[in-house]
Amino acid sequence: MPATTGLQNVSDREASDQRLHVAIIMDGNGRWAKQRGMPRVLGHRAGVNALKRTVEGAQSQNVGVLTVFGFSTENWRRPAHEVSELMSLLKAYVESDLERLAKAGVRVRIIGRRTGLSADIAEVIERAERRTEGNTQFTLQVAFNYGGQADIADAARAFAEKVERGEAKAADLTEETFERFLSTASAPHPDLIVRTSGERRISNFLLWECAYAELVFQDVLWPDYGPEALAAAIAEYRRRDRRYGGVAADDVAVAG
Repeated sequence: MPATTGLQNVSDREASDQRLHVAIIMDGNGRWAKQRGMPRVLGHRAGVNALKRTVEGAQSQNVGVLTVFGFSTENWRRPAHEVSELMSLLKAYVESDLERLAKAGVRVRIIGRRTGLSADIAEVIERAERRTEGNTQFTLQVAFNYGGQADIADAARAFAEKVERGEAKAADLTEETFERFLSTASAPHPDLIVRTSGERRISNFLLWECAYAELVFQDVLWPDYGPEALAAAIAEYRRRDRRYGGVAADDVAVAG
């Protein structure tokens, strides 16, 4: 379905709250491992188990879309052995869980750049998406080789190329039309963005899409995450008053 805009009517947003889009920056694998005297790679492996728990728990908490930050465009700067481990973990997760996710009605989408990925990783991504493309119960989006700035730049380039081919005019560009070129275009904007580990920043994640998302920062290292922590984040979200740049009618009356 088409992406929603940050200025979407509030009543429409409230209606969609029954099926939330939650996005998570899965942070703290390295620190979790360091606290235990383990190599960082073991923290990443423990993080895969946390993802499995969280996906299972999300489906029972009125979450319709879960987007997780798996590997950023900046993560290529990490040591080669750690990058290799992160790539292997994507393959391992798909191999171990794809059939279960498919049978549970989960649609798997991988957002981010496909260029630069090895042939075996590209094949795993394509197989996961192809196997689950008809599912509608729940959407799991994995941001892999993804960066918010890179995605915006890629979208701008795609629109510019369309203009060069004479298929569009610069005057046609609006927020709504631009969103169609983002890798997230088929999903609604996130209602809630969670970052684990106690860090309080977005780190180049869903920069366009987070315009009106609620942000919750939790002091839980990702390998320790699961349904209870997710429920706590959603409970915090439910306590927020979301106005999307507007004000309630009674507030206007009081101010007047």
